[in-house]
Amino acid sequence: MDTYTSLKKELLEINQKVTSLFPKAQSITGMADNTFGDWQKTCSGINKQIADEIIRIAIVGTIKSGKSTFTNAFFKGDYLKRGAGVVTSIVTRARRGEILKAKLLFKSWIEINSDIRQALVMFPALSRRSENDGFDIRSKKERADLQKAIDALSAEQLITKGVLNAGSMQLSSYLKGYERIKEIVSADNVMQQYKDDRFTEHKAFVSDETLAVYLKDVQLEINSGVFGADIEIADCQGSDAPSPLHIAMVQDYLLLTHFITYVISSRTGLREADIKFLSMIKKMGIMDNVMFVVNCDFSEHDSLDDFNALIKKVEEELSLLKPEPEIYSFSALYNLFKEQPGNLPSKDRSRLDQWERERKLAAFSDRETARFEESLHHKLTRERYSLLLKNHLERLDVIAAGVDHWILINQKILSKDAGSANQIIEKLQHHQGSMNQMKSVIKNTLDGANQKIEQKLRTDIDRFFDVRTGNILKNIIEFIRGYQISYHDHEENLKQSGFSSTLYLIFQEFKHALDSYMTESVNPEIVRFIRQEEAWIREHLNSIAGPYELMVQDALTEYGNLMDSFGVGCLQKRPQKINLPDMDSIKSMIGLSLPPAAASLRYTTRMKTEAVVRLGFYTLAKIFKRLIRRPFQRKNEQEILALKDGVLQMKRETERSIVFLFKDYKENLKFQYIFKLVEAVSNKFYDALLDRFQAYVADLSNVVDLISNKKIDKQRTSELLKEMELTSQEISQRITAVREEIDSSVKQKN
Repeated sequence: MDTYTSLKKELLEINQKVTSLFPKAQSITGMADNTFGDWQKTCSGINKQIADEIIRIAIVGTIKSGKSTFTNAFFKGDYLKRGAGVVTSIVTRARRGEILKAKLLFKSWIEINSDIRQALVMFPALSRRSENDGFDIRSKKERADLQKAIDALSAEQLITKGVLNAGSMQLSSYLKGYERIKEIVSADNVMQQYKDDRFTEHKAFVSDETLAVYLKDVQLEINSGVFGADIEIADCQGSDAPSPLHIAMVQDYLLLTHFITYVISSRTGLREADIKFLSMIKKMGIMDNVMFVVNCDFSEHDSLDDFNALIKKVEEELSLLKPEPEIYSFSALYNLFKEQPGNLPSKDRSRLDQWERERKLAAFSDRETARFEESLHHKLTRERYSLLLKNHLERLDVIAAGVDHWILINQKILSKDAGSANQIIEKLQHHQGSMNQMKSVIKNTLDGANQKIEQKLRTDIDRFFDVRTGNILKNIIEFIRGYQISYHDHEENLKQSGFSSTLYLIFQEFKHALDSYMTESVNPEIVRFIRQEEAWIREHLNSIAGPYELMVQDALTEYGNLMDSFGVGCLQKRPQKINLPDMDSIKSMIGLSLPPAAASLRYTTRMKTEAVVRLGFYTLAKIFKRLIRRPFQRKNEQEILALKDGVLQMKRETERSIVFLFKDYKENLKFQYIFKLVEAVSNKFYDALLDRFQAYVADLSNVVDLISNKKIDKQRTSELLKEMELTSQEISQRITAVREEIDSSVKQKN
């Protein structure tokens, strides 16, 4: 990873060199103008952007595929908790740091109580609470009442589709973890840090659901590994996690990533859960960013031939989702053990010794590890940095050329008498007037284009989320209305647990199915649509700005010819094409992110649970009165009819809540994301054009007055300008060298 880090360091040094020219120019009485303030602001922004830019790699795969072990191997030690079962309960982000440090961001009490109120929808015994009653876990009585209600649930009510249902599991987790967490959590989000010897304490929070449920974010800093501080590795929850909320959290992180490493266990090969999750990634439009690793368990394979047979099978299956998938096959645990042979427990040391005797498998794993690391190195340093750094480099080049021009034109003017200097300035001002007019035209054109773009995007978004013209809401409503319930299967539960408990169980099964549908089908489709709109924004603005860029180049070429007539040949005759930063960089610059995917699962806040439950009881009484005049066909017929009415009302309330949720989401998407992105992209393009004008529209008229009235020390000023010229030449050489290195790396990759 040295190439990216060294180039980044070099670019920061170049930026510092450029910035050092501004105070010198401003120290020359009467010569510097607002141009330098604008340039200084630009360089300050570039410095911050370069320093803040993070390349993100997500480690994804099913539960027990070895993701945490794989991540640990990157950092050459057991820093993330690993082990069998559902260990990772939250996305854990790790970077290189000076010392061992775990930073845990906790939810606020408001966020925690909001989660609990979500989970209490349709909850037996507590479900008749008014929507305005709220719930505060800090109340001992509230906790006791909730624990009593949970304890009253039967085993059938705690399990949905073979796993603990998300609602009751979340409630139990909050209650069980409360005593251990109550002194940490506050009215606001609290950051807790565990450094050095206390670093391992973070593992309890990440791996224990009763504590992880209180977390909002986890970031580790590790003083080991092959990555620099600008590379972030994220250990994500299992792609087959039982909770759709966990999948939504992974989706949110994937939208921030530049590369995805999907880990497949050699014990199981490609499973149905893998196919489902990878299909979701494909729908999101980010499959091109995926590298696959078949994580070898040496004890599962009799020979290298046996392992190769599995790899071939995995490749054939993956090819159905991604042509020519990029697959690497090695043992993450073997790599981890090799990095710390002296610190291994005796059992693990024995395993390592045994694996090292498996010479063919071990050698194969080593070769594949080297191949993977080389490929990842190429992706990080020869693909990603060319996007992240080259745009900054070109902008610095424009500023440096502008400063160079300012130096040389002032040197030329200083070498003349007042009359000759004034003639030069008069000719310059004629061309500067044309340039200023062009700046105004470009700005007005881009502002007008923004309005038209926003109108088109507004129409696209409204249609996409419209229940009649779009598919998203239509499909969700069809799913809700078409969801089938086998009432026969719930007859025994009706008899044992009663009406409200049975309705809660049905609601949990229904919500789990709907949440899964949202994460697997709806969220990826929304992401695909947004990425499509983002691409259109960029292409459309480029098509609008293209002709104006040619006008700018023609104007600057004409201006350069004028400079040649003065004997000042510093202007680039054919400026390099202006390239906008990629969308990820622009979003990072302004702190813009999509509304979280997890928000799509919060539709239950609008549901009128009290009305639903009461409806069931009232319907039951009504049916009793009607049916008492005739014999019962079935002993519990009235309860089934009441249950059907309750479910029908539950579906209607869910449908209304979903419609309200997406109406809110649609408006947030437009005004808090898409329109802000349009403005940011347009501004970045305009700023890039403006940088080219800055030096060529500078007001030089004051210099003539200084020369005429002998208010300027020509010798001292000439010395300062000469110093600046030498620095400018050095900057130009360094920029050329960095550009050539980037271009050379890209060509090698291709």
